[in-house]
Amino acid sequence: MQPVSRLKFGIFMGPFHPLGENPTLALERDLELIQWLDYLGFDEAWVGEHHSAGWETIASPEIFLAVAAERTKHIKLGTGVVSLPYHHPLMTADRMVLLDHLTRGRVMFGVGPGALPSDALMIGLDPNLTRPRMDEALTAIMRLFTEVDPITIHTDWFTLENARLQLRPYTHPHMPIAVTAVASPAGMVAAGKHGAGVLSFGLPRASREFWGIAEKTAAEHGKTMNRADWRLVIPVHLAETRDEAFRQIKEKATRFYMEYRTGTLGIPIDFDGPVDRLLEAQVEKRSWCIGTPDDLIEFITVLQEQSGGFGGFMVQPVDWASREEVRRSHELIARYVMPQFQGSLAGLIATQASTARVAGDQKAMRDEAVARAKAAYDATQATKA
Repeated sequence: MQPVSRLKFGIFMGPFHPLGENPTLALERDLELIQWLDYLGFDEAWVGEHHSAGWETIASPEIFLAVAAERTKHIKLGTGVVSLPYHHPLMTADRMVLLDHLTRGRVMFGVGPGALPSDALMIGLDPNLTRPRMDEALTAIMRLFTEVDPITIHTDWFTLENARLQLRPYTHPHMPIAVTAVASPAGMVAAGKHGAGVLSFGLPRASREFWGIAEKTAAEHGKTMNRADWRLVIPVHLAETRDEAFRQIKEKATRFYMEYRTGTLGIPIDFDGPVDRLLEAQVEKRSWCIGTPDDLIEFITVLQEQSGGFGGFMVQPVDWASREEVRRSHELIARYVMPQFQGSLAGLIATQASTARVAGDQKAMRDEAVARAKAAYDATQATKA
């Protein structure tokens, strides 16, 4: 395994909000969660773009992240993702560069083809064209980020005519870029072609072979891939006990799966048991991690071995527990899981162990020092008398 010295932790926020709740308050909870993560020391928050299907309600991650930037101090903020085929590349590049300046370099640029066919169809876009168009757009945007001379590109869906960015990126040479890799190898190919990072979803995409597609493509284009820029996205919910974690989310997790994944998106149910065992089935398959901090530590360790090493673990938050329980879940990650993969405990553990080894000798030294001090005090009092 190729080790990554410090694992980044963050979230990949769709977001997922069940129908029937106040959408304005749901958006406020999303912002509040990012503020909480900033306080807890999480590294990143990625926010999605969606225009249909009812559950994922942020249409412009750039606008949302601009608000989040004003409420936070340290956390990096990424588009997760901009659906490139829906936008002219010059406009996308301009918006991201503006956000790069407004956040003083805290922005990250996540890109993808668009996850929902219903989004593409509303603008008359054949979903079969989204992946090649994503690559065309990203090729243009990379040139706009890195070239000052005017660029001319003609495609069957956008034109750049002597185009350039008047405002150059704040981050040199540009903000970090990551490509989603979900169901097909297209994302890995695009990442390799442009030397970008990767956002992968689920265990099937956490494999050495899948990463190898990006490395092979990068070599063909004179680029290199860095496992530190490979992020894996998994739904997670933690509590003090495994039973409590299951109890907190069971009802809404089943609803999320049945009403959104299956009922709205048409994704087939991937197990044969009764619906009331759905949550348990997802955990047994290791599609989701629901349990305690120890369960997540073991989960990430297995992922590292399986994948050959990656640089970021992104929680996919779902609105499947109370506000307080969701906050507590992320607090448990920050307090007990993150330190195990970020090296922050090494010095504490080492110094405690070395101190304990000589505790007997040190106690004798302390006792002797106390005895000497007492004797000196007694002698002083005797002289005064």
